[in-house]
Amino acid sequence: MILFSVSTIHSSMGSCYPATGNLLIGRAVNLTATSTCGLNGPERYCIVSHLQQPEKCFECNSQHPYDPNVHSNSHRIENVIYLTDSNGVNTWWQSVHGVYESVSIRLNLEAEFHFTHLIMKFKTFRPAALVIERSADFGRTWRPYRYYASNCTRTFPSIPANGLHHVNDIICEERYSDIEPSTNGEVKSLKSTCSKLLRITNLRINFTKLNTLGDDLLDRRPEVLQKYYYAIYELVVRGSCFCYGHASECAPVPGIDAREIGMIHGRCVCKHNTEGLNCERCRNFHNDLPWRPAEAENPHTCRECNCNGHSDQCHFDMAVYMATGNVSGGVCDDCLHNTMGRNCETCKPFYYQDPNRDIRDPRVCVACDCDPVGSLEGGVCDTHTDFEMGMIAGQCRCKVNVKGTRCDDCKEGYYGLSQNDPLGCQPCNCDPRGIIVMGAPCDQISGDCSCKRYVTGRYCNQCLPEYWGLSNDLAGCRPCDCDFGGAFNNRCMMETGQCDCRRHLIGRQCSDVQPGYFCAPLDFYKYEAEDPDVRTVHRERTLSHMVTWTGPGFSRVKDGAGLVFTIDNIPYAMEYDIMIRYEPEVCDKIKYKIHLLLHVLSCSMCSYRYIQMPRPFCFEPSNRYVVTVRFQRHGATHRHLTAFILIDSLVLIPKYTELPGFQGNTPESEQRQEEMIRYMCLDSFMITPMPALAEMSCECDPQGSLSGECDVVGGQCRCKPNVIGRRCDQCAPGTYGFGVSGCTACDCHSDGSLSHQCDPVTGQCQCRQGATGRQCSDCQPGQWGFPSCTPCQCNGHADLCDPRTGECRGCRDFTAGHLCERCMDTFFGNPALGSGQHCRPCPCPNNPNSDNFNALSCQVDHTSDQIMCNCKQGYMGLRCDQCAPGYYGNPEQPGGQCFPCECNGNIDTQDPESCDPRTGECIKCLYHTDGPSCAQCQNGYYGNALAHDCRRCTCVTAGTLQSACSDGHCDCDRQTGACPCREHVVGHNCDQCAPNYWNFGQDRGCEPCNCNSQHALGSHCNMFTGQCHCHSGFGGKQCTECELFHWGDPREQCHECNCNPEGAEISQCDRLTGACECREGATGLQCNQCARGFTGIFPKCIQCHPCFQLWDDAVCQIRRDLDHIQSRVQEILKGGIIPGAGDARIKELEGKLKQVKDLIITQDRDRVYQLIGQSIDDLRWGNSSLSFVVLYIAFTKLLVFLTDQFEKVKQYYQESLEAEMKCNASVFGPMSPLEESNKIRARTENLLDETENDINRNVAAHNKSLNDLQKQAHDLHKQVNHLSDQVCGGHSNSSVNGSCPDSRCGGAGCHDDQGNRVCGGVGCSGTVGTSVAALNDARNVTDSLNTASKELQKLQDIAAMTQNLKNQTINTLEKANKLSKELKESNKNLTEFIEKIKNFLTEEGADPESIEKVAQEVLSITLPLNRTVLDKMIAQIKESLSNIGNIEGIEVKDMTNITKEALKASGKAIEKAQAALKEAHNNLNSTRNATAEVQNPGTCKFTGFTYFLSSTSPMSTFVHFTSVLFI
Repeated sequence: MILFSVSTIHSSMGSCYPATGNLLIGRAVNLTATSTCGLNGPERYCIVSHLQQPEKCFECNSQHPYDPNVHSNSHRIENVIYLTDSNGVNTWWQSVHGVYESVSIRLNLEAEFHFTHLIMKFKTFRPAALVIERSADFGRTWRPYRYYASNCTRTFPSIPANGLHHVNDIICEERYSDIEPSTNGEVKSLKSTCSKLLRITNLRINFTKLNTLGDDLLDRRPEVLQKYYYAIYELVVRGSCFCYGHASECAPVPGIDAREIGMIHGRCVCKHNTEGLNCERCRNFHNDLPWRPAEAENPHTCRECNCNGHSDQCHFDMAVYMATGNVSGGVCDDCLHNTMGRNCETCKPFYYQDPNRDIRDPRVCVACDCDPVGSLEGGVCDTHTDFEMGMIAGQCRCKVNVKGTRCDDCKEGYYGLSQNDPLGCQPCNCDPRGIIVMGAPCDQISGDCSCKRYVTGRYCNQCLPEYWGLSNDLAGCRPCDCDFGGAFNNRCMMETGQCDCRRHLIGRQCSDVQPGYFCAPLDFYKYEAEDPDVRTVHRERTLSHMVTWTGPGFSRVKDGAGLVFTIDNIPYAMEYDIMIRYEPEVCDKIKYKIHLLLHVLSCSMCSYRYIQMPRPFCFEPSNRYVVTVRFQRHGATHRHLTAFILIDSLVLIPKYTELPGFQGNTPESEQRQEEMIRYMCLDSFMITPMPALAEMSCECDPQGSLSGECDVVGGQCRCKPNVIGRRCDQCAPGTYGFGVSGCTACDCHSDGSLSHQCDPVTGQCQCRQGATGRQCSDCQPGQWGFPSCTPCQCNGHADLCDPRTGECRGCRDFTAGHLCERCMDTFFGNPALGSGQHCRPCPCPNNPNSDNFNALSCQVDHTSDQIMCNCKQGYMGLRCDQCAPGYYGNPEQPGGQCFPCECNGNIDTQDPESCDPRTGECIKCLYHTDGPSCAQCQNGYYGNALAHDCRRCTCVTAGTLQSACSDGHCDCDRQTGACPCREHVVGHNCDQCAPNYWNFGQDRGCEPCNCNSQHALGSHCNMFTGQCHCHSGFGGKQCTECELFHWGDPREQCHECNCNPEGAEISQCDRLTGACECREGATGLQCNQCARGFTGIFPKCIQCHPCFQLWDDAVCQIRRDLDHIQSRVQEILKGGIIPGAGDARIKELEGKLKQVKDLIITQDRDRVYQLIGQSIDDLRWGNSSLSFVVLYIAFTKLLVFLTDQFEKVKQYYQESLEAEMKCNASVFGPMSPLEESNKIRARTENLLDETENDINRNVAAHNKSLNDLQKQAHDLHKQVNHLSDQVCGGHSNSSVNGSCPDSRCGGAGCHDDQGNRVCGGVGCSGTVGTSVAALNDARNVTDSLNTASKELQKLQDIAAMTQNLKNQTINTLEKANKLSKELKESNKNLTEFIEKIKNFLTEEGADPESIEKVAQEVLSITLPLNRTVLDKMIAQIKESLSNIGNIEGIEVKDMTNITKEALKASGKAIEKAQAALKEAHNNLNSTRNATAEVQNPGTCKFTGFTYFLSSTSPMSTFVHFTSVLFI
C-alpha cells in the first residue's frame, strides 16, 4: 500500500473546512486507465505465488463490468474504489501483462478539490518506478507531485533523492519501491503544508517500470511475461471540496447526478458572504472589502457595501480601497433616487440634498427648481449648504444678464432669455442685411426683428426654406431652384445654396452628374432584334452624316416576316410606351401593318422613322419578357418577295406622368406636365430621368473608351477611334481588332473585295477572284502592281517581289538590290541578266567566309583593274591586313584580328604612337592619367580617370605630411583625393585638428586639449587657442580654475560671488572664502547687511549712538567666556577626564547602571524609575560643579533613552507573544508563509510610506479622471440616445422599471410589462423597423418565389404538352406525306388515262358509238374524295394547326429552345401539308378541267381556300406578345 498524504488546517476561530472523504466514490466514470487486461477479450495471466497449487494461471475478461456472480474475473479500473465486493471478496484492477510498462491511472474531478492524501494498495509487486502528477487547471498543465523508484539516480537522474528540505521540493524516494513485500505493499510519505499542493482538479499516477525477479531478462517467452503486470486492490484519494476556508459543507455540482453514499461533492455551500463553485468571490453587494481566503483567526468576511439604501449593486475598486487606508473599497453602481458617488452619498446634478431629510431617505434629493434657460450649467443648483463656499442648498446660479429666484427674468436693458446664450439675455443683434428698417430693429419684449420678404429668424439672419444667400438685395435671399429630378426637395443650405442631391448627382442645384455616372434618357432602354435568320445591314459612321441608328446597323426584315426582342432589365414596375425605330429601304409609299400586342397599326414607311403603340404596357422588374413583332404590307393579300424594311430597335419609354416630379395634382406637377406636353419631342428624350436611372454607372470598357467618364445624359462613353456602343465595347462596322488602341478600319480594296466589311477579329476582307491579302489589295505570288498586276523582274535571281513596289525578295547567288541587279557586300561582279557575269568574293585579304576577312565590301577599279577593299573599323591597307591607329593585333596572320587599345578613352586614337600596335600598351596618356591602360590619375591628381575627371589634389600643406609635399603641391589618394595628414590632424584636405585636439599647423601635428572632465562641457576645445568650453562658474584654459567673479575650490565647486554693488568695493570676492571686500557700514559675506554699530535697512545704514560701544565690549567679554566654557566641555567629552569626579564615584554610578539593566531584564518598571530617580537626586545635590551638570545632562538623556527603549521592548515583546501564538496556530518553520508575509508587509509599509505623496497625487488625479469620465458618460448617454433613435426610432428615456412611456418605438434599456426589450416597431423610422419591414418584404418575395415555382411546374407540364403536340404534328406530317404520295400516284394514273382518251378521240377511224361509250365510262368514274370529305379533312388540319398556334405563345425561360424547335418543326409540317393540299387541289382542278373538256355541256369549279392563324397566350410573370401570321 502506498500512502501519500498532506495536512490540512482547521480552525474554529475564522476559517472553516468541509469534511474529507474518498474522492473516488461516485466518480467511477471519471477514473480511467491506459491499460486494462481483458478489455478486448479473455487474456491469460499467471502469478508468482501458489507454488504448491497446480493452478498458477488464470483468465482475465474485462469486457463487462465486475459482477461477483457473473463476471468475477473482470478487473476494470473501477474495482479499486472499494477493497472488497458485497461478499467480502477482494477486487482489483489489473493491467495487460508483460508488454506495457508505461501505464497511467487518471482521475478527472468536476471542480477544484482540497487534496489531503493518497493510498494505493498493490496486489502484485510495487512498481519499480512511478510518478504522481497533479493538475489544478482541469488537465491543461501537469506538475509532478512525487517520484518513487528502486534506484532514483538511475531512473530519475535529474530529480534529487537526498531528502525533503522544503515543502515545495520535488524529490525521489527509494524506500517504497523494493520488491518486497510481494503484495499489500504500503508507503508513508511526509506531510505538506503548501496550499498550492493542496489544490487539484486532476490526479495522474504514471507507472513507468515493473518490479520483476529477473527471469524476464533471460527468457522473453509469454509464459514468463504473463506473471508481470500492475495490479491494485484499492486506491483512495482523500480530500474535500476546496472552498478557501469559506464553507464547511459541499453540495453536488450542477449537472452531476451521482449521489452515492460517502461521495464528496464539489460545490461549496459558501459562508462569509462569498459565492462561487469554490467560494472564490464575494456575494453580490458585498464588495466593500477585497475577497481573501479565510485565515485561522480572521475569516475575511465579505462586507456589504454602504450605498445608503439607494442601490443594491456595487463593485470593489482597489484604488479606492488604498485611498481610504484599506478601510473601504466598495463603489456603488446604478445609484437610484437621483443620487451618485461612491456610497450614493451625494445628489446628481440638477438635484440638491434636502437638509431636513436623512441621507438614506429615498426623497432626500430634490429636483432643482431653476429655469434651465436662464441659469448656469443648464439649471444646476447648489447640491448642499456650505456657508464657507457660499453655497445654499437649492439655490440657483443665474447667468450674467439674468435675475430672479428661478433665474427666469432678464435684467433691465436686455431681452430674449435664451438657453444657448452664455449671458442669458442679449441686446438686439439684428442682421442689417435682412431687416427692412433701421430705426427700431427689434421688438423690445420679444426681440423679434423686422425681416425682408424671404428672410426669417429672430435676428433676420436666416433665409426662408427654399431660399439662400442672405444679402442686401431687396428681397434679402435668392430662391434655391433645386433641380426637381436631381434633388430630394427644393431646400438648400442657406450659406452656399447647395441642394440636397440624390445619389451620384452633384452641383449646387444637383443638376450635374458625378463623374463616372450618367442619367438615362427616356429612350435608354433600347433592344436590338435577336433573330439569327434576319440579315443585319451594317452602317458605317462618317463625320459628314448624322447617325440615326443604334448598334452596328439595321435588321433587314422582309414582308410578312417578324423579329423577336428579349426584355429582362426593367428597373421599376410601371407603364412603358412601346416604340419601334426603323428606316425604309426604298421609299415606295407602301404602307405596312405592324402586329404587336394585339394591335394592328397602319403607317407609311416614308413619313416617319418610329411608330409608337397606342397604349402602354406595365412591365415589372425581375421578369423576362419576349416581344415578337411581325411586319406586313397594308392591304396586301400576299407576300412581296422583294419588299424589305430596315428595323433599328425596340424602345421602352416610361410614362412621364409616373416619374417623380410629375406625379400628383400639385401645381408644380401640373406645370411640369404642361411643359412636357408643350415641348416634348420623341426624337430628343432629354427630360429629367427617374431617380434610379440617375444612379447608373458609366461602366465604360477600359479597352474601348478614352476614360471612365461618359455623357451626362445617355451615358455614352467617349470611344476610341472606330469603336461604338454606349460602353465603347465593340468595333464599328467596317473596322476590326477591338483592343487598347480602339479598332482598325478594314480598308477593303474596292477593286479586290466583295464588300467593305471584314472579319471583326482578323480583319480579313472577302476577296474577289485573283486578289489576295487581308485587304484584298495584293496580287498573287510572283506579281506586283495591284490592280494591274505584272510579273516580277529580278534578273533571274528571285521568284517573289514586293506586291506594291516590285522590289525583289530573297535574292539568290550573292545578289542584292531592288531587282537583284548588283552583288551583295563582300562580293563583286555584274549579275545583270544577259551580262554573262556572276558575283565573286572579295579578297580582303581572304574570302568572306574565312577567318581572315577584314573588309565591309570591295569594288573593281577599272582604270587599274585592281580590287579596292573597304576595310572594317580598326583595319587599314590595300587588303585590310594592317591595324589602324588606336588598334593593335596581328591581322596578317590567319585568324588574326585588330582590337581597340584599352586606354579608357585617354589617348588620341588618330596618333599612331598613342599605343603599341602589337601589345596594345598605352603610351601617350592624356587628361593627367597614367598607367598601362591610362586607368588611374597621375601623382598629385585624383578622381575618376575613366571619366576624364582627374583633378589636382587640394591638400593643406600645414596639416599634410611633409614627405607627401614638394614645391607647394602635395600628393593624395588617386581615387578619393584624401590627403595623408599629420598626427591628430583630420579632414579630407587635412585642414583641421582631430576632436579634442588643438594648435593646428605644428610640425608634430595637433596637441590634446586636456579639458577638465568634471568642469568642462566636453573634451573639445578651440582648434587655434585651446580654450575649453567650461561649465558655469569655471574658467581657465582647461577649466581648472574658478571663473571671474566666482570663488571656491575648483576641484569641487565654484560659487558666484554675488557681491552687492552698493556694499562692496569691488565685484570680485576672495577666491578661497568668497567674502566680499565691504565698504564702511556694510558687512556680511556679500556685503548686503548693515555692519555692527550701524542700524537701518541696507543699503540705508546709519551709525549707532556712541553708547553702543560700551555695551558691545561687555557682550563680547561674555561671548569669550562662553566660548571658553564650551571648549572645556568639548575637551572633557573628548578626553573622558572630569574634574572633581573620583574613581569611587564613577564605580558607584556604574553599579547603579548595572542595577538598572538588571531591572530592565526582569521588567520591574517601578523599581527602575525609583533607582534612576534616586541617582538623579544624588547627582543633583551631591556636586554642583560643571562636570556634574554635564553628567546630569548625560544621565537625563540616558534615562529618557532607557525609558523609551523599555517601553518599546515591552511593546515588541507583547507583539512577539501574539505573533508566536498566531504562528503556532497556523504554520511553523523559518520559511513559513506568515514570516514571508510579514517581510512583504514591512516592505509594503515602507513602500507605502515612501509613495504616500505619489498616492495622494494619484488619488487627486483619479478624482479628476472620475469627473472627466462622468462627463464623458453623460456625453455617451446623449450619443446612446442618438444611436437609439437611429436604430429603434426612439430615445432611450427609460424609467426606473425600464419602461419608456414617452417613446413608442422604445430604445436602449426599454422593456415592456413582461420584461421583453422594446426596440422599433410599425411606423418607426429606425434601422430595426426598416429591417423588420425588409424581412417582411423578403418573406413576401419568398412566397412569390414559391408561387413562381408552382407556375414553373405548370410551364413544365405545358412543355410536355408541347412535346406531345410536336409528336402529333409529326404524325400529321407523315399522314400528309402519305396522302400527297397517293394523290401524286392518282394524278399520274389520271393523266395517263386522260392521255389515252385524247389519243383515242384523236385517232382516225373512231366511230361515234365508241366515243359515246368511252364518254359514259368517264362520266361513271367517281372521285375517291368528294367535296364534303375534303372540307372535313381541311377542318381537321385547321383545328390541329389552331391547337399548335395556341401553344405558340408559351415562353418558358428554360424550355425556349425546345418550344422553338417544336414550332419550327410544326411550321415545316404545315408547309408540307399545305403544299400537298395545293397539289391535290391542282390535280383535282386539272381532272375537272379534263372532265369538262370531255363533257362540254356541264361546268364545275372547285373553290380554293385560305386560313388565318394567330395566337396570344399571356401567362404567369412572363408576357409573350405575338403577331399575325398570314399563310
